[in-house]
Amino acid sequence: MKYHIVFFALYFTSLSVLAVNVDADGFQAGDGFKLDYNAKHIHLEWPADKGRGYLKLAFNPKKPLIQSLGIRGSKVMSDLDPQYIFWVGQRDLAKRKGWNIFFDRVPTRAYSAEKAVLTPTAVAITRKQNRAAIEIQGLASPNFTGSLLFMMYSGSPFIRMEARVSTTRPATAFLYHCGLSKKGTGNLSLQYIDALGAEQNYAVDNTPARTLKTKYRTVTVSSNSGSLSIMPAPHQFLYPLDFAENYGYNWAGVDYLDFVPGFSWGIRQPPIGDKRFVPWVNAPEAAIQKLAAFMVISDQAGDKNLNKVKSYTRSDTFKKLPGYKTFTSHYHVEHALDYIDKQRSQGNDSIPSDLRQPEFVDEFKQMGVDIVHLAEFHKRATPSLPTMARLQQLKVMHDECARLSDDRFLLLPGEEPNVHLGGHWLSFFPKPVNWVLNRPAGQPFVQEIEGFGTVYHVGSVEDVRRLMQKEQGLMWTAHARIKSSTGYPDQYKDTAFFRSDRFLGAAWKAMPADYSRDTLGWRVIDLLDDMSNWGNKKYIIGEVDVFKIFRGYELYGAMNINYLKMNALPKYQDGWRPVLDAIRSGSFFVTTGEILIPRATIGGKEAGQTLPKSPKLKKTRITAKLEWTFPLSHAEIVSGDGSKVYRHRVDLADTREFGSRTVKLKLDLSRRTWARLEVWDIAANGAFTQPVWIE
Repeated sequence: MKYHIVFFALYFTSLSVLAVNVDADGFQAGDGFKLDYNAKHIHLEWPADKGRGYLKLAFNPKKPLIQSLGIRGSKVMSDLDPQYIFWVGQRDLAKRKGWNIFFDRVPTRAYSAEKAVLTPTAVAITRKQNRAAIEIQGLASPNFTGSLLFMMYSGSPFIRMEARVSTTRPATAFLYHCGLSKKGTGNLSLQYIDALGAEQNYAVDNTPARTLKTKYRTVTVSSNSGSLSIMPAPHQFLYPLDFAENYGYNWAGVDYLDFVPGFSWGIRQPPIGDKRFVPWVNAPEAAIQKLAAFMVISDQAGDKNLNKVKSYTRSDTFKKLPGYKTFTSHYHVEHALDYIDKQRSQGNDSIPSDLRQPEFVDEFKQMGVDIVHLAEFHKRATPSLPTMARLQQLKVMHDECARLSDDRFLLLPGEEPNVHLGGHWLSFFPKPVNWVLNRPAGQPFVQEIEGFGTVYHVGSVEDVRRLMQKEQGLMWTAHARIKSSTGYPDQYKDTAFFRSDRFLGAAWKAMPADYSRDTLGWRVIDLLDDMSNWGNKKYIIGEVDVFKIFRGYELYGAMNINYLKMNALPKYQDGWRPVLDAIRSGSFFVTTGEILIPRATIGGKEAGQTLPKSPKLKKTRITAKLEWTFPLSHAEIVSGDGSKVYRHRVDLADTREFGSRTVKLKLDLSRRTWARLEVWDIAANGAFTQPVWIE
């Protein structure tokens, strides 16, 4: 592996006093924002968390860019310089014929690291409703050019610091590290919560910079008058990997990577990841990458500041919502296989001691997950597996799911069998079902086997469809249009099994990564719109698709969740048909967790329901009740006519953090066949409903 470091720094290149052209024509006082500026400095104040925050920038090459920042009358920190480091590698565009790729190993090929140089050429200050921005042109590295932006939000104690850069380099995959360096570190201390939940606090000294495995992806520095945390966008920042281990998403210390002189701290992306497929982030030519970090300001100590940080993700948990149950899918935790292997190793059939209470179950419960759908036997469930060996595997999975479920938590059997249909797919039944993935000549489709009861043998597409129909199961495309499902479900969209009501649709995940996008998971959201225009009532379920999970993993950043419309949690022993009914009927919404949609109707109909043709469709009433943590960005009413997709954007720039609102509007849907809702916040967190169908 070749590795080359190019040394650049985010600093002023001229040694003379800079007089920068500042354009404030786009700034009008209002919403509590106050601006003072000239060619050498900018001082911006805004309403921030029951007080006022301020940011003061100085255009003097002998001084740090951020002269000071503070809140509620306290100067929390001074003499700070932003730091951006880019890791630049090569994307294998030929492997999957485009940017929709996960199976890439970028760090196994030559890559370089480079830091940005800021040579301020012009500054624009703008305000739109509850947001104000300072954008400084002149940020550049060998492969990226653009600007550095600071965005303030009325009511929020944070500043969004963002490099807005693009590249002309073909087929680029990249990462970024972002933070602050501090000139003068007397009386500073560092705080964070480690991956296992323990609070860490120590004085800032000359200790060499090191990677920190934190919980909440955040590290904080405290002064005598307050503290300053640096956190990333909770989901967008993490590029997809197979394993959700905590690889250290923060740093702090002196001489970071030999790039940053003196003390600095910030957020980082691990270049090697889980050492399997490490795809990094897409950077198409000319696309403006928005590389953000949130600087959270407090006049209190670091532990109080961290409590504020945690609130934006509800401490990395999913809020209980009356009338809903949280459901998550696609986990290769391999519990059943581990169980079998350890029983064999110990020489008896007692429960292996270290699997009596698996850590992954505790993690899900602590996160507020009600229902987990597994994807077991991913590597060892093959058509060549003998019938009795397969049935023994299923028995362990079924028995363990029963043992580990209780009145408040359901662990449900499921698989990613990947046979017969094409591409990868998931299976889900409303009760334990015994089925074998092969059907030799002369083998009946159904047979009775002592100790196992009814057993199905599937050896074809038609066998799979018959099984799903008979047992009222569901199947859907896993990681659609990417990985080993590249080209699916498109390639079988005209088949009987796809058109069947037993084929749900596909699964959604934030993959691939591309920071030029303001949203996540467009790969499958676009597919949902395509499937809706194909004329089939199909839905997409949120999936996570990771392997083993232990305490201390960075699971939340890789997760999404489905809120199923259900009042009660079924008991495992009674079967879980209501779970499948809610999914099959489209009675759920998908979210990264920060945005909730407790109720949404289009023409009075909820997701999955059908709206009859009527003259009233010319003024279809759309109502959506929303809750959120980060300030919102926008909502979209997305609809289609069987051919085209239409988007009606609702600007939500007037929202503040931790709010709720009922959005109401009327649209002409008289020539549409379906419509749905999606909502996004300023950190690219999102939520979306399933379609309402129109006759």
